[in-house]
Amino acid sequence: MHNHSEILHIESISQLMHELHLPTPLHPLIALVNYNDAPVEMLRKGQKITIDFYKISFRPNFRGQTKYGQGYYDFKEGGLAFLKPKQVVFSPEDTQGYEGFALYFHPDFIRNYPLGNSINQYGFFSYSVSEALFLSTKEKEVIANLFTSIGNELGNNIDQFSQDIVVSQLELLLNYSNRFYNRQFLTRKPFNNDIINTLDQLLNNYFENGNGLKNGVPSVQYISTQLQLSQRYLSDMLRSLTGLNTQQYIQNAIIEKAKEKLSTTTFSISEIAYELGFEHPQSFSKLFKAKTQLSPLAFRQSFN
Repeated sequence: MHNHSEILHIESISQLMHELHLPTPLHPLIALVNYNDAPVEMLRKGQKITIDFYKISFRPNFRGQTKYGQGYYDFKEGGLAFLKPKQVVFSPEDTQGYEGFALYFHPDFIRNYPLGNSINQYGFFSYSVSEALFLSTKEKEVIANLFTSIGNELGNNIDQFSQDIVVSQLELLLNYSNRFYNRQFLTRKPFNNDIINTLDQLLNNYFENGNGLKNGVPSVQYISTQLQLSQRYLSDMLRSLTGLNTQQYIQNAIIEKAKEKLSTTTFSISEIAYELGFEHPQSFSKLFKAKTQLSPLAFRQSFN
Protein backbone atom coordinates (compact mmCIF):
# COMPACT_ATOMS: atom_id res chain seq x y z
CA MET A 1 0.00 0.00 0.00
CA HIS A 2 1.36 3.44 -0.89
CA ASN A 3 1.99 5.86 1.92
CA HIS A 4 -0.45 8.75 1.63
CA SER A 5 2.16 11.48 1.94
CA GLU A 6 4.59 9.91 -0.51
CA ILE A 7 4.39 10.84 -4.15
CA LEU A 8 3.60 7.92 -6.40
CA HIS A 9 5.81 8.40 -9.45
CA ILE A 10 4.57 6.70 -12.61
CA GLU A 11 7.16 6.42 -15.37
CA SER A 12 5.39 4.44 -18.08
CA ILE A 13 1.90 4.00 -19.45
CA SER A 14 2.18 0.24 -18.72
CA GLN A 15 2.93 1.01 -15.06
CA LEU A 16 -0.11 3.31 -14.91
CA MET A 17 -2.36 0.63 -16.42
CA HIS A 18 -0.98 -1.80 -13.85
CA GLU A 19 -1.76 0.67 -11.00
CA LEU A 20 -5.29 1.11 -12.38
CA HIS A 21 -5.69 -2.69 -12.71
CA LEU A 22 -6.32 -2.32 -16.44
CA PRO A 23 -5.04 -4.46 -19.31
CA THR A 24 -1.61 -3.64 -20.78
CA PRO A 25 -2.03 -0.94 -23.47
CA LEU A 26 -1.85 -2.01 -27.14
CA HIS A 27 0.69 0.75 -27.76
CA PRO A 28 3.37 1.29 -25.07
CA LEU A 29 3.38 5.10 -25.48
CA ILE A 30 -0.32 5.96 -25.58
CA ALA A 31 -3.53 4.76 -23.92
CA LEU A 32 -7.13 5.85 -23.77
CA VAL A 33 -8.93 4.94 -20.54
CA ASN A 34 -12.71 4.91 -20.45
CA TYR A 35 -13.66 5.60 -16.83
CA ASN A 36 -17.16 4.29 -17.51
CA ASP A 37 -15.55 0.82 -17.81
CA ALA A 38 -12.63 1.28 -15.41
CA PRO A 39 -12.97 1.39 -11.64
CA VAL A 40 -10.64 4.06 -10.22
CA GLU A 41 -10.92 3.11 -6.53
CA MET A 42 -7.60 1.30 -6.42
CA LEU A 43 -5.57 4.51 -6.37
CA ARG A 44 -5.83 5.73 -2.80
CA LYS A 45 -8.10 8.71 -2.46
CA GLY A 46 -6.05 11.89 -2.22
CA GLN A 47 -2.85 10.04 -3.22
CA LYS A 48 -0.24 12.40 -4.73
CA ILE A 49 0.79 11.23 -8.17
CA THR A 50 3.27 12.44 -10.74
CA ILE A 51 3.37 11.00 -14.25
CA ASP A 52 6.05 11.24 -16.95
CA PHE A 53 3.57 11.82 -19.76
CA TYR A 54 0.75 14.04 -20.94
CA LYS A 55 -2.84 13.57 -19.85
CA ILE A 56 -6.02 14.96 -21.39
CA SER A 57 -9.19 14.26 -19.38
CA PHE A 58 -12.58 14.57 -20.96
CA ARG A 59 -15.53 14.60 -18.57
CA PRO A 60 -18.89 14.64 -20.36
CA ASN A 61 -20.49 15.80 -17.11
CA PHE A 62 -19.12 17.49 -14.02
CA ARG A 63 -20.95 16.57 -10.85
CA GLY A 64 -21.35 19.25 -8.24
CA GLN A 65 -19.10 22.24 -7.81
CA THR A 66 -15.67 22.94 -9.16
CA LYS A 67 -13.41 25.48 -7.48
CA TYR A 68 -12.47 28.02 -10.10
CA GLY A 69 -9.98 30.73 -9.16
CA GLN A 70 -11.43 32.40 -6.09
CA GLY A 71 -15.00 31.19 -6.59
CA TYR A 72 -17.02 28.03 -7.05
CA TYR A 73 -18.98 27.32 -10.17
CA ASP A 74 -21.58 24.68 -10.82
CA PHE A 75 -20.93 23.16 -14.20
CA LYS A 76 -23.56 20.78 -15.44
CA GLU A 77 -21.80 20.66 -18.79
CA GLY A 78 -18.60 18.70 -19.14
CA GLY A 79 -15.08 19.79 -19.79
CA LEU A 80 -11.47 19.10 -20.60
CA ALA A 81 -8.43 19.30 -18.34
CA PHE A 82 -4.78 19.04 -19.40
CA LEU A 83 -1.65 17.94 -17.60
CA LYS A 84 1.94 17.98 -18.77
CA PRO A 85 4.61 15.54 -17.59
CA LYS A 86 5.97 15.85 -14.03
CA GLN A 87 3.03 17.85 -12.63
CA VAL A 88 1.93 16.59 -9.23
CA VAL A 89 -1.77 15.73 -9.04
CA PHE A 90 -4.04 14.15 -6.46
CA SER A 91 -6.16 11.11 -7.17
CA PRO A 92 -9.83 12.08 -6.73
CA GLU A 93 -11.19 12.16 -3.18
CA ASP A 94 -14.55 11.14 -4.54
CA THR A 95 -14.57 8.56 -7.30
CA GLN A 96 -18.35 8.27 -7.40
CA GLY A 97 -19.67 9.58 -10.69
CA TYR A 98 -16.16 9.82 -12.09
CA GLU A 99 -16.92 9.25 -15.72
CA GLY A 100 -15.49 10.10 -19.09
CA PHE A 101 -12.14 9.45 -20.71
CA ALA A 102 -8.48 10.07 -20.06
CA LEU A 103 -5.95 10.05 -22.85
CA TYR A 104 -2.35 9.46 -21.76
CA PHE A 105 0.56 9.85 -24.16
CA HIS A 106 4.31 9.85 -23.66
CA PRO A 107 6.47 12.70 -25.07
CA ASP A 108 8.28 10.01 -27.12
CA PHE A 109 5.02 9.29 -28.96
CA ILE A 110 5.15 12.73 -30.65
CA ARG A 111 8.91 13.29 -30.56
CA ASN A 112 9.57 12.76 -34.27
CA TYR A 113 6.63 14.89 -35.35
CA PRO A 114 6.30 18.70 -35.57
CA LEU A 115 3.87 18.38 -32.62
CA GLY A 116 6.84 17.25 -30.50
CA ASN A 117 8.12 20.85 -30.67
CA SER A 118 4.89 22.77 -30.99
CA ILE A 119 3.14 21.15 -28.01
CA ASN A 120 4.75 23.75 -25.72
CA GLN A 121 2.74 26.43 -27.51
CA TYR A 122 -0.49 24.97 -26.13
CA GLY A 123 -0.48 26.97 -22.91
CA PHE A 124 -3.33 25.04 -21.30
CA PHE A 125 -0.98 22.16 -20.38
CA SER A 126 0.40 24.62 -17.78
CA TYR A 127 -2.99 25.67 -16.41
CA SER A 128 -4.03 24.35 -13.04
CA VAL A 129 -6.79 21.74 -12.89
CA SER A 130 -9.27 24.33 -11.59
CA GLU A 131 -8.79 26.23 -14.87
CA ALA A 132 -10.41 23.48 -16.91
CA LEU A 133 -12.07 24.10 -20.25
CA PHE A 134 -15.86 23.99 -19.94
CA LEU A 135 -17.59 22.92 -23.12
CA SER A 136 -20.92 23.77 -24.70
CA THR A 137 -23.07 20.89 -25.94
CA LYS A 138 -21.87 21.44 -29.51
CA GLU A 139 -18.22 21.63 -28.51
CA LYS A 140 -18.64 18.49 -26.45
CA GLU A 141 -19.82 16.60 -29.55
CA VAL A 142 -16.70 17.68 -31.47
CA ILE A 143 -14.43 16.52 -28.63
CA ALA A 144 -16.36 13.27 -28.04
CA ASN A 145 -15.99 12.41 -31.75
CA LEU A 146 -12.24 13.01 -31.60
CA PHE A 147 -11.86 10.80 -28.51
CA THR A 148 -13.91 8.11 -30.24
CA SER A 149 -11.75 8.32 -33.39
CA ILE A 150 -8.56 8.06 -31.34
CA GLY A 151 -10.04 5.13 -29.40
CA ASN A 152 -11.03 3.36 -32.63
CA GLU A 153 -7.58 3.85 -34.14
CA LEU A 154 -5.85 2.54 -30.99
CA GLY A 155 -8.27 -0.38 -30.84
CA ASN A 156 -7.55 -1.45 -34.41
CA ASN A 157 -4.61 -3.57 -35.44
CA ILE A 158 -1.75 -1.13 -35.04
CA ASP A 159 0.15 -0.70 -38.33
CA GLN A 160 2.77 1.70 -39.68
CA PHE A 161 0.12 4.39 -40.28
CA SER A 162 -1.48 4.29 -36.82
CA GLN A 163 0.95 6.67 -35.18
CA ASP A 164 0.68 9.26 -38.00
CA ILE A 165 -3.11 9.13 -37.79
CA VAL A 166 -3.29 9.37 -33.99
CA VAL A 167 -0.77 12.25 -33.90
CA SER A 168 -2.92 14.12 -36.47
CA GLN A 169 -6.02 13.49 -34.37
CA LEU A 170 -4.18 14.67 -31.26
CA GLU A 171 -3.16 17.87 -33.00
CA LEU A 172 -6.74 18.43 -34.10
CA LEU A 173 -7.90 17.92 -30.50
CA LEU A 174 -5.38 20.52 -29.26
CA ASN A 175 -6.31 23.04 -31.96
CA TYR A 176 -10.00 22.73 -31.12
CA SER A 177 -9.11 23.15 -27.43
CA ASN A 178 -7.27 26.38 -28.31
CA ARG A 179 -10.34 27.66 -30.12
CA PHE A 180 -12.70 26.69 -27.30
CA TYR A 181 -10.47 28.23 -24.61
CA ASN A 182 -10.46 31.48 -26.54
CA ARG A 183 -14.26 31.33 -26.65
CA GLN A 184 -14.29 30.67 -22.89
CA PHE A 185 -12.18 33.75 -22.17
CA LEU A 186 -14.65 35.85 -24.15
CA THR A 187 -17.92 34.29 -22.89
CA ARG A 188 -16.76 34.51 -19.28
CA LYS A 189 -15.92 38.19 -19.64
CA PRO A 190 -17.77 39.35 -16.49
CA PHE A 191 -15.84 36.83 -14.37
CA ASN A 192 -12.56 37.68 -16.12
CA ASN A 193 -13.20 41.41 -15.81
CA ASP A 194 -13.49 40.87 -12.06
CA ILE A 195 -10.03 39.31 -12.18
CA ILE A 196 -8.70 42.31 -14.15
CA ASN A 197 -10.25 44.73 -11.62
CA THR A 198 -8.64 42.78 -8.78
CA LEU A 199 -5.33 42.85 -10.67
CA ASP A 200 -5.53 46.64 -11.12
CA GLN A 201 -6.30 47.06 -7.42
CA LEU A 202 -3.43 44.73 -6.52
CA LEU A 203 -0.92 46.71 -8.61
CA ASN A 204 -2.18 50.02 -7.26
CA ASN A 205 -1.88 48.84 -3.65
CA TYR A 206 1.57 47.41 -4.37
CA PHE A 207 2.93 50.85 -5.26
CA GLU A 208 0.87 52.81 -2.75
CA ASN A 209 2.14 50.61 0.11
CA GLY A 210 5.78 51.10 -0.85
CA ASN A 211 6.28 47.47 -1.89
CA GLY A 212 8.27 48.63 -4.91
CA LEU A 213 11.00 50.02 -2.63
CA LYS A 214 11.12 46.82 -0.59
CA ASN A 215 10.54 44.09 -3.18
CA GLY A 216 11.27 45.56 -6.59
CA VAL A 217 9.01 45.55 -9.65
CA PRO A 218 6.03 43.18 -9.15
CA SER A 219 6.75 39.85 -10.88
CA VAL A 220 4.36 37.77 -12.95
CA GLN A 221 4.76 34.99 -10.38
CA TYR A 222 3.82 37.29 -7.49
CA ILE A 223 0.73 38.59 -9.32
CA SER A 224 -0.55 35.16 -10.40
CA THR A 225 -0.01 33.75 -6.89
CA GLN A 226 -2.01 36.64 -5.41
CA LEU A 227 -4.81 36.02 -7.90
CA GLN A 228 -4.62 32.23 -7.33
CA LEU A 229 -4.27 31.58 -11.06
CA SER A 230 -1.57 29.77 -12.97
CA GLN A 231 0.89 32.12 -14.71
CA ARG A 232 0.05 30.75 -18.14
CA TYR A 233 -3.73 30.98 -17.70
CA LEU A 234 -3.51 34.57 -16.48
CA SER A 235 -1.29 35.57 -19.40
CA ASP A 236 -3.49 33.85 -22.00
CA MET A 237 -6.65 35.34 -20.49
CA LEU A 238 -5.19 38.87 -20.42
CA ARG A 239 -3.89 38.52 -23.98
CA SER A 240 -7.31 37.39 -25.15
CA LEU A 241 -9.11 40.32 -23.46
CA THR A 242 -6.56 43.17 -23.52
CA GLY A 243 -4.02 42.16 -26.17
CA LEU A 244 -1.27 42.20 -23.51
CA ASN A 245 0.38 39.36 -21.61
CA THR A 246 0.88 39.71 -17.83
CA GLN A 247 4.39 41.14 -18.15
CA GLN A 248 3.21 43.85 -20.57
CA TYR A 249 0.16 44.54 -18.42
CA ILE A 250 2.38 45.11 -15.36
CA GLN A 251 4.68 47.39 -17.38
CA ASN A 252 1.71 49.47 -18.53
CA ALA A 253 0.54 49.85 -14.92
CA ILE A 254 4.06 50.98 -13.95
CA ILE A 255 4.06 53.60 -16.72
CA GLU A 256 0.61 54.91 -15.65
CA LYS A 257 1.81 55.16 -12.04
CA ALA A 258 5.01 56.91 -13.23
CA LYS A 259 3.02 59.45 -15.27
CA GLU A 260 0.89 60.20 -12.21
CA LYS A 261 3.97 60.76 -10.03
CA LEU A 262 5.84 62.78 -12.67
CA SER A 263 2.89 65.11 -13.22
CA THR A 264 1.68 65.57 -9.62
CA THR A 265 4.79 65.36 -7.38
CA THR A 266 8.22 66.95 -7.18
CA PHE A 267 10.07 63.65 -6.55
CA SER A 268 13.21 63.29 -8.62
CA ILE A 269 13.28 60.79 -11.51
CA SER A 270 15.53 58.51 -9.39
CA GLU A 271 13.16 58.62 -6.42
CA ILE A 272 10.21 57.70 -8.63
CA ALA A 273 12.23 54.88 -10.22
CA TYR A 274 13.14 53.39 -6.80
CA GLU A 275 9.56 53.74 -5.58
CA LEU A 276 8.31 51.80 -8.61
CA GLY A 277 10.74 48.99 -7.83
CA PHE A 278 13.64 49.71 -10.20
CA GLU A 279 17.13 49.06 -8.93
CA HIS A 280 18.63 51.39 -11.54
CA PRO A 281 16.94 54.65 -12.61
CA GLN A 282 18.33 54.06 -16.16
CA SER A 283 16.19 50.91 -16.48
CA PHE A 284 13.12 52.94 -15.56
CA SER A 285 13.96 55.73 -18.02
CA LYS A 286 14.56 53.18 -20.78
CA LEU A 287 11.20 51.46 -20.23
CA PHE A 288 9.39 54.80 -19.94
CA LYS A 289 10.86 56.05 -23.21
CA ALA A 290 10.12 52.76 -24.98
CA LYS A 291 6.46 52.98 -23.94
CA THR A 292 5.79 56.72 -24.31
CA GLN A 293 8.46 57.93 -26.79
CA LEU A 294 9.40 60.56 -24.18
CA SER A 295 12.03 60.56 -21.45
CA PRO A 296 10.57 60.92 -17.92
CA LEU A 297 12.06 64.43 -17.77
CA ALA A 298 10.54 65.48 -21.10
CA PHE A 299 7.19 64.08 -19.96
CA ARG A 300 7.37 66.11 -16.72
CA GLN A 301 8.35 69.29 -18.60
CA SER A 302 5.34 68.90 -20.88
CA PHE A 303 3.21 69.55 -17.76
CA ASN A 304 4.97 72.75 -16.74
